[in-house]
Amino acid sequence: MGLIERAADFARRAHAGQTRSYTGAPYFEHLEEVASLCELVAARPAVVAAAYLHDIIEDTDVAPDDLAREFGDEISGLVWEVTDQSTMASGNRPMRKAIDRAYVARASEGGKTVKLADLISNTRDIEQHAPGFAKIYMAEKRLLLGVLTEGDPTLFRIAAWQVEQYEAGRGGRNQTYVAGFGSRSPVTGRRPLTIIVDEFGVDG
Repeated sequence: MGLIERAADFARRAHAGQTRSYTGAPYFEHLEEVASLCELVAARPAVVAAAYLHDIIEDTDVAPDDLAREFGDEISGLVWEVTDQSTMASGNRPMRKAIDRAYVARASEGGKTVKLADLISNTRDIEQHAPGFAKIYMAEKRLLLGVLTEGDPTLFRIAAWQVEQYEAGRGGRNQTYVAGFGSRSPVTGRRPLTIIVDEFGVDG
């Protein structure tokens, strides 16, 4: 089993039974989508693997040391770069988001690429299923994009476009650019939902 397949399988097992907050879909589908977006822009295998694992420290019992033993320092480091550092004790939501934004600002290009893919995936679900929260989320996302300019340029353009469409009152158009596209999952064999490529010059 190759690196990406191992990461996908590890993430699927670690997140077993978890579902997305706004859709009720298996949580692994989100991880698949984030990894697929990274693959779509030809990110390095370590970055794609980290994309599958990006929520594992925050949302499961897997510890950073466990991840390092399983996948090595590079991948565990990428995951740690996109793991929120704030806690409820850090203050109110704006204070926590400021802490996390300052932290991810120091991430590597690979870490910022994973974060951009995560934002793209989250945006569609939140816009469609939590329009009230979307107002808060999209304002936070605009601030976050200010520290993610060193991530993959295509994913940055897509993430920024989503914010622009939302602020122009055309957020629903994001659905037009979503389809079953991208590499088949090494775990399920299914094509995850990703952004249609033509608008952003990605050669799929």
